[in-house]
Amino acid sequence: MHKHDLVYLTEDASHDAAIELINEEAFGPGRFARAAARIREQGPHDRALSFICADDGETIGSVRMTPVSAGPVAAHLLGPLAVRPSHKNRGIGRELVRIAVEAARRKGSDAVILVGDAAYYQPLGFQPVARGALVFPGPVDMARVLVAPLGADVHARLAGEIRWRP
Repeated sequence: MHKHDLVYLTEDASHDAAIELINEEAFGPGRFARAAARIREQGPHDRALSFICADDGETIGSVRMTPVSAGPVAAHLLGPLAVRPSHKNRGIGRELVRIAVEAARRKGSDAVILVGDAAYYQPLGFQPVARGALVFPGPVDMARVLVAPLGADVHARLAGEIRWRP
């Protein structure tokens, strides 16, 4: 596979079934019990900031962005991010994150927040959130809560319960 065979597109409803299969393959049924999933259950994700990667017409990767608030910060929750095992370790996930963060920046989001592996996300501009700054609707390992600040003084303003916003 050559990199030029890959196409990155804004997600639409026609991608839903493939995205569900990719997420099932990557995370299994336990994904619904996670704190981030509980936030996503509060309202729809933003399709305009959610993207897929297709290889020869087949959806092989996806990232979704959900609008959230955390105190006075209007942010987006990144995730799930998943790539088919057959296409892992080719930079597809990193490119999906880059595209989604840039789209959030253009839309005026203050920050992109996620729960994930710091070693993977820190090179993409994510930083640890101060322990205790955010409250999730369920248990979460705060060492895995990261933020890519897009606005001014995000770390100082990031506080309180993280929840879906319209």
